[in-house]
Amino acid sequence: MGKRLYLKVGDLVTHLHYSSWGTGEVVEERHSHLAGGFCLVRILFKDGKERSFNNDLNNTNCCYYAGIRLT
Repeated sequence: MGKRLYLKVGDLVTHLHYSSWGTGEVVEERHSHLAGGFCLVRILFKDGKERSFNNDLNNTNCCYYAGIRLT
């Protein structure tokens, strides 16, 4: 089964548990073409910090399960 990606570049998001971060925008998406490789997104939040998250919905560490939601 292939990867199911949650976010793409340009998506606006918030974090359920860290509202102080403010709204974030996905600025980069990277994924491996190798079997078992990672899918990562980099999100720039209003607090000025960039944070990276797993972007594969098939993975229990996906940013969706960590609290990232589309706005």
